[in-house]
Amino acid sequence: MIALLITALVMGAIGSLHCVGMCGPLALSLPVVATNPAGRLLYTFLYNIGRVVTYALMGVVLGLIGASFALVGLQQALSIIAGLFILIYLLWPHNKWMLNSNSSLQYFFANIRSSLGKLFFKKNYHSVFFIGLLNGLLPCGLVYMAIAGAVSTASVYKSSLFMAVFGLGTFPIMWSVAFFGSIADIKTRANIRKVYPYLMFVMACLLIVRGLGLGIPYISPDFNKGESMTGSQIECHTIK
Repeated sequence: MIALLITALVMGAIGSLHCVGMCGPLALSLPVVATNPAGRLLYTFLYNIGRVVTYALMGVVLGLIGASFALVGLQQALSIIAGLFILIYLLWPHNKWMLNSNSSLQYFFANIRSSLGKLFFKKNYHSVFFIGLLNGLLPCGLVYMAIAGAVSTASVYKSSLFMAVFGLGTFPIMWSVAFFGSIADIKTRANIRKVYPYLMFVMACLLIVRGLGLGIPYISPDFNKGESMTGSQIECHTIK
């Protein structure tokens, strides 16, 4: 469990440098009306808490999906599918396949952007929090990677915690961008984008290896062995 949370935290922390280029403009244009540091701190804090809340709620839904697979003995297959999903997203030209092939998703994201535009005219604490909530739903390769990792846990609790910790990992950089203005120059962001695909590739490979059940502790546990041991223990108690 600790290894899972560390993975989520590191993923969020490293990936947040990529987010500076993607969500940075939105964070920089937040409707913050407070001029004093305390007011700006609260505004930017609420925005980022909104993102984390959305990620955690997404984790609940993902956990339910993963748990349903686990109930029918498909937890390993789910982990492999999640890894393949990341590889397809990474290798497919322009990484736009999911949005271009689904008009309902396009409509959904268009409504989110429309709602975000309306919220920017409401300069108060509530609007900034809801901007963060909706921002968490916008399409993002980093979030897709976290989703794949969360659903593979096959647990509502672990999945929601994974997504929440992932969100907290993005918190320092994204809060700094919103509060201070900018934390990384163009050259730094460009270098981070070059590293980002490799991070996704490693994550995909780890999920696939985990699903193969090779008997490697923490990395690729043998699920079948665990089930047989449990069955043996129950049988022994029955004999007694």
